[in-house]
Amino acid sequence: MHFKSSLLTGITVLLICSCSAKSEKKPAASRNRDIGFIEGIVARPTVLQQTIIVSGTLKSNEETVLMPDVAGRVVVINFQEGMHVKKGTLLVQLFNDDLKAELQKLQAQLELAKQTEKRQNELVKISGISLEDYDQAVLQVNSIQADIEVVKAQLRKTEVIAPFDGTIGLRNISIGAIVTQSTPLATIRQLDRLKLEFSFPGKYIAEVKKGTKLNFTVQGMNETFSAIVMATEEGIDAGTRNLKAKAIVNPREGMLVPGMYANIRLGLKENNNALMIPTQAIIPEERGKKVILSKGGKAEFVSVTAGVRQADNIEILSGIESGDTVVTTGILFIKPGSNLKFAKVN
Repeated sequence: MHFKSSLLTGITVLLICSCSAKSEKKPAASRNRDIGFIEGIVARPTVLQQTIIVSGTLKSNEETVLMPDVAGRVVVINFQEGMHVKKGTLLVQLFNDDLKAELQKLQAQLELAKQTEKRQNELVKISGISLEDYDQAVLQVNSIQADIEVVKAQLRKTEVIAPFDGTIGLRNISIGAIVTQSTPLATIRQLDRLKLEFSFPGKYIAEVKKGTKLNFTVQGMNETFSAIVMATEEGIDAGTRNLKAKAIVNPREGMLVPGMYANIRLGLKENNNALMIPTQAIIPEERGKKVILSKGGKAEFVSVTAGVRQADNIEILSGIESGDTVVTTGILFIKPGSNLKFAKVN
């Protein structure tokens, strides 16, 4: 009997302690529903300028590696490194004395053939010779003239001419060097205008077209430069889904040079009624995103569709409306239905 009495007493004590513990937990749960000292923002329409950042490379408006048309020995170099030359300037001359001699020989033959043709023209008028003999004299004149044009063309091939106004880079040959058709002599570049080559996502083809203005920066300079799109490729690359484009740049007195890497900012469409909220207000989930709204002082979790993302803000396309108060801090401690007390609302 004494053992049974002790057992009943122990069970009673345990039940009392258990009830006491449950009664102590209820206020703690009640306190978790009251969230204070949080911050929020009222969603209001704002202007959103959509931009994308792409990379590009500066190139000369025109650039050519000078190479001879024929093999030969260099006898004249008519330029200095870094020199600006005009279109048509003789830059390099190869040995061509043999061709000049051939040309003089043909020119002498041509003079003789013309005199013969002139005399036979007088004779044919008085039937002194046959018409066939006169035709042979005319054919001889035309044949020699054709040979002269061939030699002149061969002479032109021994000359390397500036194809456009530009600046010569470093030369790769010296007087007396034997060169072939594959020998690079030097590079000529047109530096008064530069081209900016870049690629951008094909989905923006309607926003980036001929005449579109863009801004860009280059490594090592804090200044922002501008350019105007001159053309885009007609087709989107099937592998990258990007579209190639070129823009014309003013080099600004040598500040920009070919080969520089550029970060390009493309301004796209503008939205005057965008709802922007801080990125920290977004709750990422496996199948979407949510934000916490304050509805009647209580927390309400709503699913949203996000749009353009900036450094600190993100566009909300659906899920909230203008005037809604969005919780921006303490979101990890808030549960649906919690009472919200804001320390600050922007």
